[in-house]
Amino acid sequence: MPGFTAADTIRILVATDSHVGYAERDAIRGDDSWKSFHEVMCLAKEQDVDMVLLAGDLFHDNKPSRKSMFNVMRSLRMNCYGDKPCELEMLSDNSEVFQGAFNYVNYEDPDINVAIPVFSIHGNHDDPSGEGHLAALDLLQAAGLVNYYGRTPESDNIQIKPVLLQKGQTKLALYGMSNVRDERLFRTFRDGKVKFFQPGTQKQDWFNIMSVHQNRHAYTETGYLPETFLPDFLDLVVWGHEHECLIDPTYNPEMNFHIMQPGSTIATSLMPGETVPKHVAILSVTGKDFKVETIRLKTVRPFVMKEIVLSEEKEAMKLAKKANNRTELTRFLEGIVNGMIKQANEEWEDAQGDEERDEVDKPPLPLIRLRVEYTAPEGGNFDCENPQRFSNRFVNKVANLNDIVQFHRRKSGASKRATNGTELPEESLLASLSIDSVKVEKLVREFLAAQSLTILPQNSFGDAVSQFVDKDDKHAMELFVMENLSKQVEELMCMDHVDEETIQDAMEAGKSKLEQLFAEGHVSKSKRARMKPRPDDWDSDLNGDWADQPMAIVRSDLEDVEESDIAPAKPATKARGRPAAASKGAAPAKKAPPTKTPRGRKKVVKVDSEEEDEDVVMVDSDVESEPEESQSQLFVKQAPPARRSKKTAPAPTKRGATTRATASQSARQSQLNFSQPVAKARAKAKVEENGSDDDISDDDDAFEPAPSARPARKRR
Repeated sequence: MPGFTAADTIRILVATDSHVGYAERDAIRGDDSWKSFHEVMCLAKEQDVDMVLLAGDLFHDNKPSRKSMFNVMRSLRMNCYGDKPCELEMLSDNSEVFQGAFNYVNYEDPDINVAIPVFSIHGNHDDPSGEGHLAALDLLQAAGLVNYYGRTPESDNIQIKPVLLQKGQTKLALYGMSNVRDERLFRTFRDGKVKFFQPGTQKQDWFNIMSVHQNRHAYTETGYLPETFLPDFLDLVVWGHEHECLIDPTYNPEMNFHIMQPGSTIATSLMPGETVPKHVAILSVTGKDFKVETIRLKTVRPFVMKEIVLSEEKEAMKLAKKANNRTELTRFLEGIVNGMIKQANEEWEDAQGDEERDEVDKPPLPLIRLRVEYTAPEGGNFDCENPQRFSNRFVNKVANLNDIVQFHRRKSGASKRATNGTELPEESLLASLSIDSVKVEKLVREFLAAQSLTILPQNSFGDAVSQFVDKDDKHAMELFVMENLSKQVEELMCMDHVDEETIQDAMEAGKSKLEQLFAEGHVSKSKRARMKPRPDDWDSDLNGDWADQPMAIVRSDLEDVEESDIAPAKPATKARGRPAAASKGAAPAKKAPPTKTPRGRKKVVKVDSEEEDEDVVMVDSDVESEPEESQSQLFVKQAPPARRSKKTAPAPTKRGATTRATASQSARQSQLNFSQPVAKARAKAKVEENGSDDDISDDDDAFEPAPSARPARKRR
């Protein structure tokens, strides 16, 4: 190219969707994700590139494990740090494109020496969440390993400013837009609330690259990003999120830019798009021209998928007329799977090339998926074996032991109809769908289209299901139901008059209002559940994870306040029918509301006190029930705490016994008010004291009823 030399070429390694941490608990596939990512970073160092560009989903989870974070940080440090100076010159204002405490590009940091800078946006798997709205990439940026750009703090008002880089005479404008919920992003583009900024001078001299992480295909009407929404001044779009590797750039004549879809570096679903060999690209930009060099990854586990129809297989048709053909049919399918395993091993050998390898370095166990359509001809039958049992025949031969084979039938005739007449999706279509190949919202919409929700809003229902599946939020559905039910109740309570005839219309109107608010963006996405603190004595090995327990979730603000205000009560004794001793000078006890308690259980009545060690009155429900108006009440006045007495003695039951104390003593001591029926039911009371057996002690005012006829339990 006239006027340009090799010193003007910017070499960029392009990759996306590494999904580090995917299936990390799997004994066979646990290390696949970080091994492929490490290979990508090693290629960046071997190819001596100027920078690495990642288009989202570096991690499979937005809260990656320590193992995943360690492996990523190790690979970045091993391959990105070095003595080689970075030849890229930063021209844009760092504070406008980077955020956080270190709002500048990492290779300009005087404390570290970065040879190959990494620029990355976040995807839908490693998006920001929690307090501070931080992502895993924020940790890597704070460590000086990654330049996290393309943030979208406001989903309804997006401003995209480029990172301006220059090497020699080549000027590079790097645009980035991290993942936004597809339906909301579609609405934001449609409303004209996405603004792109361009360099102020020499706009025609800049090579413009943009990284996005959205659906490229129209799974739903608004659940994708149309290519026509992007500005036409772009030269190349790096498209993340789509896992099928279409590494060679395709030209869009309408928008006059190219699109590169690198695909994922690991297979996260057993779908046809994942069978395409995985590649990364070396993008060389010189002036306004570019060229792409593709490199196949060698550490990716081989994956072979095949679909057969038994009615079209000659050998299988011979078995259809036999009565008991399970054994022979299983043997036929085993032969097909063994052929697929051989094909996978050959593909892995071809991917390794001519490089020298150790003899011990055997091909890894492949991923195999065989889809079998076993609809039998008229008068015949295909007796298929259980899929799990069939898969277990290939232990130590296949990596995915639980889902090697998938059986499904072809349904003929009209589609099924729901009770309200709406057509349901065909079962053959549903059998071909996978949770990894289609948006959860689409599945929810198809099934709910055949039903009718009266109370819950339909559009936000899909969002709650997505949070449950994609974000592993175990309480998303519960929170969704509780939140929307409470809103419906509030709407009904605000109405002047609601009867049985109009309540149905009122609920339909309330549901429509909630759906409209969600569609207009006034209702945010479902938030993760607030969790109560885990008890100190909780044993996760015996009782399971605390976050999985129903009692761990805070279901309302009122419950949160009550939990924070009520201190844990300490039972003072386990004797049946004995109240615990109240500290001298404590505040008067509040009478518990009358409730029915099951026989044999004790109800705890909290005594308000400013002391840290609060006393609890244990009321035994085994005692014969008396009228609630005649139940005894214990009143204690506020005073400094006193030590507990060590011995007890019986006290006379006459009221005159309390008159022996002086006036000053009576002002401080507890007052006991027993009604007549209780006095008859409980024969005598015991008074804890430090002095004589006859007088009431000033040090400790404790009253205990006489023991019942049943033997009291020993105190622990």
